Amino acid sequence: MRLEGEVAIVTGGSQGIGRGITELFGREGAKVVFADINEEVGQQTVRDFDQQGIQAFFKKTDVSNEESVINLVDYVVEEFGKLDILVNNAGITYRKAVHETTLDEWKKLIDINLTGAFLCSKYAIPEMQKRNYGSIINMASTHANTTITRLAAYATAKGGLTALTRQMALDYGKNQIRVNAVAPGSVESPMLQKTYEDLGDPEEAFKHTLEFNPMGRLGKVEDIAKVCLFLASKDSEYVSGQTIFVDGGQINKFARPIAFD
Repeated sequence: MRLEGEVAIVTGGSQGIGRGITELFGREGAKVVFADINEEVGQQTVRDFDQQGIQAFFKKTDVSNEESVINLVDYVVEEFGKLDILVNNAGITYRKAVHETTLDEWKKLIDINLTGAFLCSKYAIPEMQKRNYGSIINMASTHANTTITRLAAYATAKGGLTALTRQMALDYGKNQIRVNAVAPGSVESPMLQKTYEDLGDPEEAFKHTLEFNPMGRLGKVEDIAKVCLFLASKDSEYVSGQTIFVDGGQINKFARPIAFD
């Protein structure tokens, strides 16, 4: 029960990595409010958690909308009296190069993946400052550092997110608010499956991913959730401003394997 008594928000918490984080935080004793724009999926997730004996609370939220984010934070504070942990996980992706990306697509992705983290942090931080305590975890990606072709908006947003992480760690360290980023590699999730489908040959893409990873496997949602648990808990109380890569060592590999590799 490493988060007993803590109150957490997890954005994009209905599916994939966000759902895994919500589940683990709940099992570790936190009161977790998971936010998502899809109400139908969110309510089903609540029912699934109830059957597993996990207490989690759903709040429909558009993280790119300031009023919606304010309502989320207000709800959490009114219900639970405080806010200790924020996981900025909500995100989307497009498999497009710059010349293929429409302005509306660019704005939508940046609004959700980067501005959403800014807005949630903006309104969560004052609540954390009241108690001189808090942990913010931003869901970055290996694509912030080393990416692939035709992922322009996504890589840009994730790079911005790691820069925002460093900046907030500097600005709010005096309030004992720790800010870190987690950078997953290829993780079994609905987002990765969509990426494979967009490539046109999911089986070949999957094979290539395994060849490129030193550990020879995809990441699991649990792999990411466990690192988030560490960063949310007091076990990491002197860790701030860091980006932790959870990718099986993939970021260290320069190119596709060759015959003698």
